Parts: sequence; structure tokens; C-alpha cells
Amino acid sequence: MKAFEGFDVLVEEYRAGILENVHYGAITVVNDKGEVIHHVGNPNHETYLRSAAKPFQAIPGMKRDIDEVYGLSSAETALFAASHRGEDYHIDALHSIAKKTGIKEDQLYCCATYPLNEEAKSERLRNREEKRRIFHNCSGKHMGLIATAKHMGWDEASYYELSHPIQQEIIQSLAELADVPVEQIGIGVDGCGLPVHTLPLDRIALAYLKLANPDLIADESTRHAAAKIAARMNENPNMIADRKFVCSALLKDPNLVAKGGAKGVYGIGLRKERIGISLKVSDGSEQVWPVIIATILERIGYQNQDTIDRLYEVVPNTIYNDGGMVVGERKAVFNWS
Repeated sequence: MKAFEGFDVLVEEYRAGILENVHYGAITVVNDKGEVIHHVGNPNHETYLRSAAKPFQAIPGMKRDIDEVYGLSSAETALFAASHRGEDYHIDALHSIAKKTGIKEDQLYCCATYPLNEEAKSERLRNREEKRRIFHNCSGKHMGLIATAKHMGWDEASYYELSHPIQQEIIQSLAELADVPVEQIGIGVDGCGLPVHTLPLDRIALAYLKLANPDLIADESTRHAAAKIAARMNENPNMIADRKFVCSALLKDPNLVAKGGAKGVYGIGLRKERIGISLKVSDGSEQVWPVIIATILERIGYQNQDTIDRLYEVVPNTIYNDGGMVVGERKAVFNWS
């Protein structure tokens, strides 16, 4: 594959008026008929969803209402779709899930690590705490899968294996929302050790459209599950990442359901407008997500300016040096078809 094939320039960064950095990528917007209505780059570019798959990975549990089975709160349930960054309120909720479900920390297949949030990590280091599996940003997802396996009488120890019933059901659910045959979904291994899936960008956009608009989902149980996990994400935006991250900034808007994944992939569904959006930054940067997403919303004439403003607060377009001096700017420069 040629360098940047299928990608166009999305963002340029300038220092003292001189171009310093360029971010390439692709964007796709679909309507409620699944038709591509806007795109930058190749809408058929296939990419791993990474953590953008988490809402879909929560569907088997939501089909069984495992939150009600175990008496979980709305905030605790949201962690099944989260890439939490290890703040105290995340860890407290995870301990609560473990107590209510009987799950032991050593059952989690994800590795021991420190929190992604720098302040939370520093606090753990100051306290001379060891790395823990519960600190891993995917630990909520793992707990949800184990809890579902436990409730269904499936083997709990092998929940992470591709052949496990819960992993096979996840693939089926993703195929249903993306409207693709199961055999066309590529499978790899994610950072946390679970199977991770590939889809073309237009199919990712369609899946997020249906997550936001579950009336488009034919199967009743899947429709119920998608509506439930999306609602929990909106009810608890800070559970999905933390108080200073793009996912939480977007989910504070009840019109949006949104989730990003590692290496620059992002999915958004809009309820009122009934459109789905996906994007991939080719260099994997998450820092340019806010300017890209804010610009997309501006281009479609999105009415909630507070949401756009929150994105620019997460990562301003003004670039500062370590001392707080203004030294440059970043610009979204893409044009779409």
C-alpha cells in the first residue's frame, strides 16, 4: 500500500506561521439509509475499531439486563462501554461491580497497569502502589463480559477467546449493526487481549448511527440492548473517559452517542439528524480529534454550540509552549465530497 493511500490532509499545525506538522486521515458521514453523504478520503478504508467497539461489545450483557441481574447502578453499567482513565470515582465503581458480581480482579485478562489519567497515575505512584488490572482502561469491559458469562453459565475463564460464545455473539451483533456478513469482519488482538474487529469506515458510521437511533435495528433484543448502553453512556459521560477527554465532552450532549478508540479511530451517532460519522487519523493521533469533530459539526450546521465549544476546550486550536506562551495554531483544512 502506498503511503497515505485513501487518506487526505485533515489538520495542519503551524508554529510562528510555518507549517510544522500534518495529520492525514479519512472521514465518512452516512444517512439513515446507510448512504455516504459526505466523505474525506476513502469511505471504504478498513480499520480496527479498537475501543470504539466497546458499546457493541456490551450488547450481549445488555440483552440479558445484567445490570438488573446484579443490581448495578447506571454509572457502574456505563463502565462496560468505557475507556476509563483510572480516576478515583472509576476505581470505586469498579470495586462496587466486583463486590456485586463476585468477580475477582485476577479473573480479568487485561494486564496490570497504571491509570491513563496522569494525575491519577501520579497519586498511585506517590502512594507506592503497584500496577493493577483494575487500573487498566478496559477493565470495565472485561468485568461486563465475565459477569455476562457467569450469568449465562458459560465458562468464565476463557471469555477472552475468539471461540467463546460471548465473543461470537459480539461479532454477530457488530455484523448486524454494520450490515455486513460476519465473515467480512477482520479479527485481531486488542491491547487488552480481547478480539478486536475491523470494518470499513462507512460501516462504522452506520453502526454508530444505529446505536444512536435503535429504531433502525431490526432485532428487538439487539434494539433494546443498543438503546440501553447508549443511554448509560449519555447519563454518565465522565465514566466513559474522564472529566477532560473528548468522549466525555461529546456524551454530555444527549443528542450524541460517541466513542473513540486507539490509533485515531472515532465513531459518532446523531439522534435528531439521523446520521452516523466515523473518522480515522492515519498517524493515530487523538489530540486532533476535537478540532476534526468540531469542524464536522460546524460543517453540518449543528445547532448545539455548547458541544462544539466543549471540544475546543479539551484541545484548543491555539498551541502553547511549556510556559504558556502562544506559539502556533492548528487548523482543520479538509474539504469533503
